[in-house]
Amino acid sequence: MLDDWDLWAAAQQVIKQHGAKAPVYVTQRIGELAAAGDLDGVQAWQAIAERVDQLMDYRTGRPLNKQ
Repeated sequence: MLDDWDLWAAAQQVIKQHGAKAPVYVTQRIGELAAAGDLDGVQAWQAIAERVDQLMDYRTGRPLNKQ
């Protein structure tokens, strides 16, 4: 598993490359890895997805609390 710093760096890179479509890209990537049976990859990308979500909220000014 990637360490926390690597996960944040990966999330930032995904946002840089895919912009507003970053969450869609991450979801597709998780699906591809799940279909391939790569559970470690799925876990890593789920952790990246959480960070992408947090960063997207920060950048757009949406509240982090989504209750």
